[in-house]
Amino acid sequence: MKFGVIVFPGSNCDRDMMHALQDDLGQEVVMLWHKDNDLSMFTKDDCIVLPGGFSYGDYLRCGALARFSPMMEQVIKFANEGGKVLGVCNGFQILCEAGLLPGVLLQNDHQKFVCKNVYIKSENDQNMVGKSVGKNILQIPVAHGEGRYYADAATLDKLNKNNQIVFRYCDEQGEVHIGSNPNGATNNIAGICNESRNVFGMMPHPERACSGELSNIDGRAILQAFTHMN
Repeated sequence: MKFGVIVFPGSNCDRDMMHALQDDLGQEVVMLWHKDNDLSMFTKDDCIVLPGGFSYGDYLRCGALARFSPMMEQVIKFANEGGKVLGVCNGFQILCEAGLLPGVLLQNDHQKFVCKNVYIKSENDQNMVGKSVGKNILQIPVAHGEGRYYADAATLDKLNKNNQIVFRYCDEQGEVHIGSNPNGATNNIAGICNESRNVFGMMPHPERACSGELSNIDGRAILQAFTHMN
């Protein structure tokens, strides 16, 4: 299989993602420019990745402009046909703006940019990412100013009933509480998936936790899940 990493004007984690997938996990990676509109080289066994950064400067809302890029039209089509898609940080925001994932990402409750290691844990094993991670508590970096996940009560109820919540922020012991929440996200939600379980979004950066040289490879379990999905 292969991974396609989309590069938007303002992306700043695209090369990090490429390095993690290609050099740390040994996967084939194709860099994709946001103005292109051809994903014909990819099949449903492949994966499209929307990396972190500040697409189009995030001058309107985070991800709001990127959602209308030519490549995103193809990503929406790819996802609706069952193709695997992963959005990280700004990529998560874009997926929500595009309607591929429910909810929105709002300004952090403390109104400050946060950049630090946090702990997350899988909510369930009803998706391939959760199965790959298991019951392990992962230490993954975050870096965002608008990473507070929010959804209305009806959407949250649906996410819970359908087991679409993939990750929650927790402490080092795996306890979920407000003190382990870096941005005020509703119910400590750090990542979700769609009902079909082929589109995933998360705020923490797994690509920044894949190298032994950085003394943290917790992110590998997340990215490796996409190499095994059918």
